[in-house]
Amino acid sequence: MIRVDMHFHSTCSDGSDSPEALARLARKRGCAVVSLTDHDTMEGVPAFLTMCRRLGLRAVSGVEISAEYSGTLHILGYNYDIDHADFQRALKTIQRHRDERNVKILARLNEFGIPLTMEDVQREAGVGVIGRPHFAFALIRRGIVHDMMSAFSEYLGRSGQAYVHKVSLSPEATIAAIRDAGGVAVLAHPVQTCADPKKLPEILRWLKSLGLWGVECYSGHHDPAQVEEYKQLAAAHGLEVTAGSDYHGRGRPGYHFGIAVPETMLPWARLGIRM
Repeated sequence: MIRVDMHFHSTCSDGSDSPEALARLARKRGCAVVSLTDHDTMEGVPAFLTMCRRLGLRAVSGVEISAEYSGTLHILGYNYDIDHADFQRALKTIQRHRDERNVKILARLNEFGIPLTMEDVQREAGVGVIGRPHFAFALIRRGIVHDMMSAFSEYLGRSGQAYVHKVSLSPEATIAAIRDAGGVAVLAHPVQTCADPKKLPEILRWLKSLGLWGVECYSGHHDPAQVEEYKQLAAAHGLEVTAGSDYHGRGRPGYHFGIAVPETMLPWARLGIRM
């Protein structure tokens, strides 16, 4: 067995650790291969890859993109060219939609009499892009709610009073953008996209027809039975298997960095990694 992690977040999106700190954490945890996958941005990837090289860690570029969908559909992109201009523009477009959504969320919170400002939220985000977890931290700091769960159930989740749908790229455009930049596209934490395993094969067939390359079978969101179920589904649909914790640091307690997997399981060569 070896320890890897191909899905975690830094301060450049909604994680609590810097890209450099995450590289050091990966080495401390004994990870053989890692990839930083911030939400809709590659801002922290160059610094992360540089630190990994200094530490002697194998790493590839990564990103997690929220595709336009009726439910949750997150696509991980790996081993893309970080200098690819069209991919950079695609992520900038998504970030612009995110910024527009943030303004609307703040307006709704203010309508409910909550005295929150964008400066309050940006303070929680630091240098990274603002996401709903940063609104949650700001609400907690203001004493409006007691914890993240309450922030999302009352205000920020899909049924929350201040929820605003985020416009993004279609699944087709998301996967195409990753592939055009030389990368591969992977479905993140499939349990969030479809909890019913009987319905997931149809979704996997559809996504594979768009160019999907793999499925994140090992995940901090999956129990052991689900891991085996998703591995079987991936094999049945000719999709590769990947593994990631979805570690966010303080924003998501209970998710531990690094996942143990069989050394021969992941398609290292096709991810551009020489083991």
